[in-house]
Amino acid sequence: MRCGGAAMALLRSLCSVLWLCALRVPAGPGAAARGLDVASYRERVRAMFYHAYEHYLESAFPYDELRPLTCDGHDTWGSFSLTLIDALDTLLILGNVTEFQRVVTVLREGLDFDIDVNASVFETNIRVVGGLLSAHLLSKKAGVEVEVGWPCSGPLLRMAEEAARKLLPAFQTPTGMPYGTVNLLHGVNPGETPVTCTAGIGTFIVEFATLSHLTGDPVFEDVARKALKALWKNRSDIGLVGNHIDVVTAKWVAQDAGIGAGVDSYFEYLVKGAILLQDKELMSMFLEYNKAIKNYTKFDDWYLWVQMYKGTVSMPVFQSLEAYWPGLQSLIGDVDNAMRTFLNYYTVWKQFGGLPEFYNIPQGYTVDKREGYPLRPELIESAMYLYRATRDPILLELGRDAVESIEKISKVDCGFATIKDLRDHRLDNRMESFFLAETVKYLYLLFDPDNFIHNDGSDFDVVITPYGECILNAGGYIFNTEAHPIDPAALHCCRKRKEEQWEVEDLMREFYSLQKNKKFPLKQTSDCGEGECAKDPTGASLGGKKRNSKKSSHSLLSCPSQSFNSKLAVLGQVFLDNT
Repeated sequence: MRCGGAAMALLRSLCSVLWLCALRVPAGPGAAARGLDVASYRERVRAMFYHAYEHYLESAFPYDELRPLTCDGHDTWGSFSLTLIDALDTLLILGNVTEFQRVVTVLREGLDFDIDVNASVFETNIRVVGGLLSAHLLSKKAGVEVEVGWPCSGPLLRMAEEAARKLLPAFQTPTGMPYGTVNLLHGVNPGETPVTCTAGIGTFIVEFATLSHLTGDPVFEDVARKALKALWKNRSDIGLVGNHIDVVTAKWVAQDAGIGAGVDSYFEYLVKGAILLQDKELMSMFLEYNKAIKNYTKFDDWYLWVQMYKGTVSMPVFQSLEAYWPGLQSLIGDVDNAMRTFLNYYTVWKQFGGLPEFYNIPQGYTVDKREGYPLRPELIESAMYLYRATRDPILLELGRDAVESIEKISKVDCGFATIKDLRDHRLDNRMESFFLAETVKYLYLLFDPDNFIHNDGSDFDVVITPYGECILNAGGYIFNTEAHPIDPAALHCCRKRKEEQWEVEDLMREFYSLQKNKKFPLKQTSDCGEGECAKDPTGASLGGKKRNSKKSSHSLLSCPSQSFNSKLAVLGQVFLDNT
């Protein structure tokens, strides 16, 4: 049986979303081998969340963030009640649908973007746009009554779109690379600096492409792609990018090249954008960067900072923001290298009870004025990804150490405070919103192997949209750089023509009809274990009802090979190209 071009593209997208034909690492002895009580730590993480969240509501709302030492609040990134937005999807991951629904109502009634505020384009995108998009796509799962046409319409989607449109004036530059700051009422200020960090230019494709696919307006994805390609065009002859660039002239202002602060999420979004959009070009760009990074910055499984044109070492330091890298390596299947680098970073954690912002690698100690730890999530994030891929119990030990350190050092009466200095454990009067959006979330997911976020495609929902039937909640969630999960299946709900949607369903019905009649026997592939491949999509009633493969009598479906020439992965599940 052969599929037409459009139908085959849709079927491939369906298969990638359902995590079909994934190479899984069998679960090993895991925590039991080290005697770690996973359930107990999971509940401690839950308690951490509510200690911080409830004190934010009591002492800081509607300000952006909590000041835990003085038990009050302050605005930091634009006066959006930012902690509330950032914590919203974490509430659902913890299973609190009642509070999720209440917060959605609060945001619908009170969030306003028509304000005279200078806002970070980067931070507003990852925290506000990303948080609202994630909450929109999770609304039905959280029991929110969604409007007709969801997920292609809805109040949270409209709010995300409104916020993103406020950012579009920043992209109106000769290069297509955005300014770093925009006034939400007046656009870019006339005296705004044209110097922007690399991450502030290349960290939009996940949120903006999702917006374009859901709303049908291509402008968001277009500007994000143009910015990505501008950075690619301006890389050095040895394949590296610097830290800051002039978005008007495309001249590099800071020429330090590395994987950390100011650059980090650019690389992250090339990989995640490639997986989300099944985009070979984005992955090819990352793989070329990865070669240069290994050639010029990697030393003994550490990554240093080098001069972008010469490759000479400029800063022999490890920055805490670099700790996302092992998790990113796991997404492209490079698990062995990821584990070696993770273990280097873990030694720093064990030395201080946290990751200092800067760590001098040759000296083995903190860097002056960079001794703090603002409860960042990156090492925990990498542990979660790598645990999904390897089940190595040392990754759970990092989670245990993180819980113990944060509770012992950072917990105060009104929440959790930034650690100003890891050497003497002095605290600072701030609790960043990413603590609830990322740090607690990744810790909880590390200790909760059965969370819906870890769904392997054996369980999914079918909803009716104006464009036909749509599969959602099958797993394979793509986390934006603020840990807001995006359901990749949703991108195929709102832009496909009905006839294409029905064509795929007719093909699959025919396929299963042949199988039932023994005319087209199915063979389970070696890469698909029990419950890992999708079932007959006609095997349950339609209209948004849940389907569970364990209740289905149909055989496993072998899907077309992925279009990438490279290995891809989602949450440690590696996709192989068999062509």
